[in-house]
Amino acid sequence: MEDFHQLAVTLFDSLKSYVSEFNSIWFLVQVAVMALAGIFGTLAATVLRRRIDLVTLTMGWPIFLRLLTRQILDNVGTLIFVAVVVVIHSAMLSLTWPSRSYFLGVASSLATAWVVIAVLAGLIRNRFVHRMVALSAWTIAALSILGLLQPTMEALDSVAVVLGGLRITPLLVIKTSVLLLVTLWAANAVGDFFDRRIRGYSDLTPSIQVLIGKLMRLLLICFAILIVLSTVGIDLSALAFFSGAVGVGLGFGLQKIVSNLVSGIILLADKSIKPGDVISVGDQFGWVTNMGARYTSVDTRDGREILIPNEDFVTQQVVNWSYSNYKMMLKATFGVSYDSNPHHVQKVAVAAAKSVPRVINDPAPVCYFEEFGDSSLNFSLRYWIADPANGIINVRAPVMLALWDAFNAEGIEIPFPVRDVRITQKATNAATTAPPPSTAGKPSGDPER
Repeated sequence: MEDFHQLAVTLFDSLKSYVSEFNSIWFLVQVAVMALAGIFGTLAATVLRRRIDLVTLTMGWPIFLRLLTRQILDNVGTLIFVAVVVVIHSAMLSLTWPSRSYFLGVASSLATAWVVIAVLAGLIRNRFVHRMVALSAWTIAALSILGLLQPTMEALDSVAVVLGGLRITPLLVIKTSVLLLVTLWAANAVGDFFDRRIRGYSDLTPSIQVLIGKLMRLLLICFAILIVLSTVGIDLSALAFFSGAVGVGLGFGLQKIVSNLVSGIILLADKSIKPGDVISVGDQFGWVTNMGARYTSVDTRDGREILIPNEDFVTQQVVNWSYSNYKMMLKATFGVSYDSNPHHVQKVAVAAAKSVPRVINDPAPVCYFEEFGDSSLNFSLRYWIADPANGIINVRAPVMLALWDAFNAEGIEIPFPVRDVRITQKATNAATTAPPPSTAGKPSGDPER
């Protein structure tokens, strides 16, 4: 608490000295100079942005230089403000007392720190990380420029809670949070870079590419966390208290998450399922689009994307239509009348299937005469496609239409059941000789009365 008292005294003394400066005519002069510099910087920046075509200027440049140039152009007004204030501040230092241009020096330092931080943080594409880094860096820079950084750090470090030998202070929490945010973002950025490079190697199968990318990303994240803990001065042996709690949590609440993570690694290692495979799990049918650490994304081509836990692929029966190859057999059943020649029907059906563009010739379509039905000769047409990921129903429908057109052209009739209803003479006579209904127990006369 003494550090907080010391910080309050420092703030009060600084504020008192600033108030005394507010009563001076030189304070108004400095405010006027800063206002004019701000207006001049805004107008100059507007003119420059209208005259500079950034897209044409940076055409063909590397993406890093394009982002850097865009950030500089976005902050060109502040840069002009800093330049004007620095020139006037230098002139006033050579002509009068330093105290009469103190606020100009503080304003130029704060604006310079703002520009540098904005340009560098602008290279971060994640908006949340960009804002957090910019805010944290500029807060530290402002406190340092005003001479309040060291008292603030001492005050934040004076309050502590000890857990299992680990001393936790507000300063430690802030430093750890900011460093974790930055290092985790950097680890993900490096992981994305290596992932893109790995996917460029055609010699590696898709499952091996995903496995290497996931393992490399996991190692980078663990390495980033260890670096942060070592940087802030946390002894890893002091975390033994928390390791027991994490173990209990894994045993009770996180076992499904761990199971899905391990199952995902197993799937990527044994290559039983890989991105692009056409699979069916239970009633769900589609092709694998993405394999994550916890789930696998399956696209069903009807606007839905099903997220199936990795554990289900290990514990349940999974049909992989493209495990060894992408060829897939489809079947169409139909019946024709007994007046048709079965040999001719088979030839017409095979020719109709071959006329559909997505039906392949190796293996060739075949038509089997299966049975004599009640009112039709029943056949089954079996054909193959090589691109099941492009859909199934959009092949079955053209094949059925091709069969319909071919049968109409060849005069082959598709029968439909006919039912005959016969009324015998015996049933008619029985209906006419049946006795009338009994009227016993009914009152005589008009029933309406």
